[in-house]
Amino acid sequence: MNQLPFRKPGRFYRGNLHTHSTVSDGELSPDDVVAAYRSQGYDFLALTDHFLPQYDFRITDTRAFRNAQFTTLLGAELHAPQTSAGRLWHIVAVGLPLDFAPTAPDETGPALAVRAAAAGAFVGIAHPAWYTLTLDDGLSIDAAHAVEVFNATAVWDNDRGDGWYLCDLLLRQGKRVLAYAADDAHFYIRPDTFVAWIQARAEELSPEAILEALKSGAFYSSQGPQIDDVDIDDRRVAVRCTPARAVFVSGPDERSGRCLGQAMTECEVPFQWLRDLPYIRVTVVDDAGRKAWTNPIWLK
Repeated sequence: MNQLPFRKPGRFYRGNLHTHSTVSDGELSPDDVVAAYRSQGYDFLALTDHFLPQYDFRITDTRAFRNAQFTTLLGAELHAPQTSAGRLWHIVAVGLPLDFAPTAPDETGPALAVRAAAAGAFVGIAHPAWYTLTLDDGLSIDAAHAVEVFNATAVWDNDRGDGWYLCDLLLRQGKRVLAYAADDAHFYIRPDTFVAWIQARAEELSPEAILEALKSGAFYSSQGPQIDDVDIDDRRVAVRCTPARAVFVSGPDERSGRCLGQAMTECEVPFQWLRDLPYIRVTVVDDAGRKAWTNPIWLK
């Protein structure tokens, strides 16, 4: 499966794609946010401050923090009218230019996403459950590369951190969206830092290489477990990972396969009954209940 990142050239780099600082509504300065993530062993970070008039439509410039061991991607959380519930859109855009133009008064969320993608950004539908996005909402963001399927801040803000429902609904409609997890860190009292991240496969630690990995789906997401390999043939899905309590292979409906046990590092799920599904995805769960997720794997 050429969609899978595990045997691609290079190595995995750990990073967070959704983060805030004092440039918008975060508690720490950009310097301190970057220092915090570097101290936790992250390889890259996207500071995605809110792109709103009250914050002067600023793209936080983090280029000065780049070196051989750590890099940054420029980005923002974009907003425009309006979802089906009448709320401002929340759209994560990673890889924006510093001169990305302010949102126009008559610009809609879908149009803003198109403009961000045209400017070279990886576009994500942020925390959909947090503000109850519908399938029609998701379909309207045609330029989105991915859905934010886990958001740590939303867990502690209103108990709506899981966005897989929207990702699966879009996938069932034939939309080939990717899936990523993120902190959405603000450094408030909420435990929203160093909770969820992506592992991007690239041949070098540069903004360009990481951005290409994002757009091509050469990454997986995690809250802790490590996925070492996923191998698929005409009879089974084989998974290698750090010690796990469960490994799930899920499709677009209730059909799924699983391995349950203690400290499993390898498992095989029979594939015969999965052959007719358009896509599958793999979830690894460790003994603490933390999860890791592959991107959707298209079978047809």
